[in-house]
Amino acid sequence: MSTVSSTSSTTSTTSTTSTTTSSVTMDKEDFLQLLIAEMENQNPLDPMDNTEYASQLAQFSSLEQLQNINDNLETSISANYTLTQSITNSMVSTLIGKDVKVSTDTITVSDQDEIQLGIDLSADAAEVEINIYNSSGTLVRTITEEDLESGEHLFTWDLTNDSGKAVSAGTYTFEITATTTGGSTLSDTGYLYGYVTGVQYSENCSYILVNGTACDVSDLYEIINADETE
Repeated sequence: MSTVSSTSSTTSTTSTTSTTTSSVTMDKEDFLQLLIAEMENQNPLDPMDNTEYASQLAQFSSLEQLQNINDNLETSISANYTLTQSITNSMVSTLIGKDVKVSTDTITVSDQDEIQLGIDLSADAAEVEINIYNSSGTLVRTITEEDLESGEHLFTWDLTNDSGKAVSAGTYTFEITATTTGGSTLSDTGYLYGYVTGVQYSENCSYILVNGTACDVSDLYEIINADETE
């Protein structure tokens, strides 16, 4: 019995040391070596029951099968993601030449002449205010429209600030606020309206270029002329 106790203590110490110094993953070979060591160091006067060995082997076999299933699932998920991304990339390219609405509050100013922003009003609005900010968060332009009926409304920004000077190229954000005659604020949010001129692909997603702004395909709100061909 003392031999078994000594071996168990040594194994525990070694295992603790290994765990401390590095992360070790047991495989099938390690398990079989430990099982053989256990058999060699058992008390010959009180040997372990064969049923216990069979139980340990069954547990390891079940664990190995679960690991194999997990590996196969990861491989399958990866393959499905790659296939889905490939299909998405192919479909996104068909948006080139279409007019779209994109749910975003970010716009990019480069060499455009103007940018169109829009809102779909759920009720009549006494006033709609569009505030445009530069990348530093400074308000550069405010556009105000009054007495608008419910429905879609587009607003054109000529890329100038409130002083009438052309803004510099860069990233801007905007917010559109609509209020009713009673002073209540409508929950309708604004969107970017424009023409899809190209597509950009990244490792994780695809982007459509709308009036010079790269927009995530997941933010696509509506395709205006989806049935038209170029």
